[in-house]
Amino acid sequence: MESTGIYWKSPYAALEAAGIRATVVNARHVKQVPGRKTDVGDAQWLATLARAGLLRGSFVPPAKLRELRLIARQRQKLVGLLSSEKNRMHKVLTDAGIRLGVVVSDIHGQSARAMIKCLLAGQPPEEVLKLASRRLKASREELHDALQGELTGSHVFVLDELLRHIEGLEAGIARFDAHLLGELASEMNALALLQTLPGVDVIGAAMLLVEIGSDMSAFGSPDRLASWVGVCPGNNESAGKRKSGRVRKGNLYVRRLLCEFAHAASRTKSAFQSKFQSLIIRRGYKRAIVALAHKMLRTIFFMLKRGEHYRDSATNYEQLSVQRNASRWIKALTRFGFIPAAA
Repeated sequence: MESTGIYWKSPYAALEAAGIRATVVNARHVKQVPGRKTDVGDAQWLATLARAGLLRGSFVPPAKLRELRLIARQRQKLVGLLSSEKNRMHKVLTDAGIRLGVVVSDIHGQSARAMIKCLLAGQPPEEVLKLASRRLKASREELHDALQGELTGSHVFVLDELLRHIEGLEAGIARFDAHLLGELASEMNALALLQTLPGVDVIGAAMLLVEIGSDMSAFGSPDRLASWVGVCPGNNESAGKRKSGRVRKGNLYVRRLLCEFAHAASRTKSAFQSKFQSLIIRRGYKRAIVALAHKMLRTIFFMLKRGEHYRDSATNYEQLSVQRNASRWIKALTRFGFIPAAA
């Protein structure tokens, strides 16, 4: 059959339940055939190519991971919606003349959110300042000037509704996280392995594992995995001339996760940071991030295949930990009598 979007999933699940293993192939394999572009013609041509053994099946994860994909992808949608609502709230505050975002790095932090709630309750700036944390770098005068605005009734209504929606989305994301990690309890070893990679946290590891699974034999090689995700350079050459090598679409959810990992890893003391710094000068920021995502995906492939944690080639994390904590450890050992105090 020929289908688009998600319409293949129900027949595939029905065939799988009946013990029939169907093959899902990429439409790119038949898309370039001229004169056959109808639904019936596509289905016939697919059947002909399948009988000749000219089609290679795409990766389809097990049923459990396919179900967890619904949870992980809905969580990504909620995170995107949460970011949009936070930006909208910042815009409404600025419209009211409240420039809290200028003096506070995150207006949705604990201290800033408490001040916003106090403002919406009709309290004067002097009372709002009492809720400001002492850890804020801005002075009291700067905070007081930033809170001088004119909140109308419409501003208060919109901000109150936005704040309720934001807190509801945050609670929903927390429920998604708890459910996703609970369902992946049997994959705790793989989750622990992925978290040793710079820039990967437990939720990021869980969402990546749901998309690609922990069995790397389904892909065979890191090149195929990178091609399936869509982070490897394109191969487009004709008559000795190399044309555009832009990446293909691939799995957009995995590519988004890998780019987030790459952004975080580029700021850590690791081999990924030096790779990023060498690429950004020649290729630019965006291309450097995609290249770093490609490198991280290849590393993840071998980590999951071999069952080994990440070992950085440029940084000794054990030595780095000792350098950061040695003085504190020595003081604690001295205080509890494990090391004699100096005379």
